[in-house]
Amino acid sequence: MDRLETMKAFISVSEEGGFTRAADKLDMSNQLVSKYVSDLEEHLGVRLFNRTTRSVSLTEAGAQCLLHARQILERLEDMESGLGELKSQATGLLRINAPVSFSIKHLSTLINDFKKHYPLVGINLQLNDRKVDLVEEGFDLALRIGHLKSSSLIAKRVTSIRLVLVASPEYLKTHGTPEHPKQLIPKHFLHYGYMSYDHPSNLLYSALKHAVKDQATSFSSNNGDILVDAAISGMGYALQPTFLVGEAIKHGKLKVLLKEYEPDAMGLYVVYPHRNLIANKLRTFIDFISRYYGDTPHWDQF
Repeated sequence: MDRLETMKAFISVSEEGGFTRAADKLDMSNQLVSKYVSDLEEHLGVRLFNRTTRSVSLTEAGAQCLLHARQILERLEDMESGLGELKSQATGLLRINAPVSFSIKHLSTLINDFKKHYPLVGINLQLNDRKVDLVEEGFDLALRIGHLKSSSLIAKRVTSIRLVLVASPEYLKTHGTPEHPKQLIPKHFLHYGYMSYDHPSNLLYSALKHAVKDQATSFSSNNGDILVDAAISGMGYALQPTFLVGEAIKHGKLKVLLKEYEPDAMGLYVVYPHRNLIANKLRTFIDFISRYYGDTPHWDQF
């Protein structure tokens, strides 16, 4: 039984006062309208109309059913209208997951500019550095940094993320400037806990991996900002993204080491669950962030 068509037929018969006039209004046969009403009565287990050869009138149960049927159709129309607005303009709440340090330094300005252009879109931003399950945890999209592996998620590259090895002038004055990764002092490596060094073709990665594997490092953390501050204070050297160390390099607080061994750039990606039927609020944000930072982001201009 098509419940929506059945309710429409029932409402038309009650409003038109008869099956023939209802059939004309709905452009249906009299027999089909009668069948819809009979099916509804059978389904509900009550008689909805008192029928005579001359008139059709609602029973008490029919009058109650009419109120509910009208409310259901009105809510359906409201839903369809609301979805139509969502398709035509950017509106609604957008739930975003993003890395902590990058977001604190660079995402607030983007969101502020986005809100100026799309004030009807609400933003719920959750920050953490673990890999979240977008579907299970109810996020519309996530920002991720790295070399992404294939998955069921859709990924769009936003910009490049460089990793550079840095140390303070004070540290280099005391311990010297290395010219080869083998000259790095393992216990002075400021290790970022979420970093993977599985790139055997890169000599810098290999040296840092051995330092971590041999537990020779004296300081590690799961937060890049802490490690950058430690490097600035002269505690050691760190491999960190330029979006964290760019300003310190620009102002002479850190120096870039072993430039010829710099790893291949990673990417900043926006990832989301579906390619088809994307809500306009999501599509608009993806388009906005894809243009925002450019091929050479401002944090690389040091």
